[in-house]
Amino acid sequence: MAINYKDIRSQRQWKASTGLSQIQFEQLVSLFSETYKEIFDERFDERDENSTNQSAFKTYEDLLFYGLYSFKSGLSFDLLALSFGISSSTAYQYQSLVIRVLESTLLKAGHLPARAFNSEDEFKAYLKEETSILIDVTEQRIQRSANQADQKSDYSGKKKPIR
Repeated sequence: MAINYKDIRSQRQWKASTGLSQIQFEQLVSLFSETYKEIFDERFDERDENSTNQSAFKTYEDLLFYGLYSFKSGLSFDLLALSFGISSSTAYQYQSLVIRVLESTLLKAGHLPARAFNSEDEFKAYLKEETSILIDVTEQRIQRSANQADQKSDYSGKKKPIR
């Protein structure tokens, strides 16, 4: 039994599964479908008909829901595959597809945040209207290299591991 957006019964479930309300989801589907057609020069259903493999998702809604659910839930591709009745490699491929189309959609709509700045002044100008910002500075463990020179670039020496 695969997860389906049609099974969502409340706004709370919409927010929990996609991060959006039902109305926001429907508005995004409209923009998403336009961008998809621009990128691939054909509709999703046409692309599926012309493919040798049958798509697990039949509509833009299905595809976008899958992508948003995967971003919101943070599940591994193995668990996404189990949840949606697809293979792990297919789960990865669909997420990559959604990222490509969604990024173009948000950029076109003017909702994609800036990811790089040429100067500190440009960064300050970009954030001048904001009253507060959050920065994720969570440290992630990495495998230390056996090469001493490479180790130095990855290790600050400020913290000892918790045992």
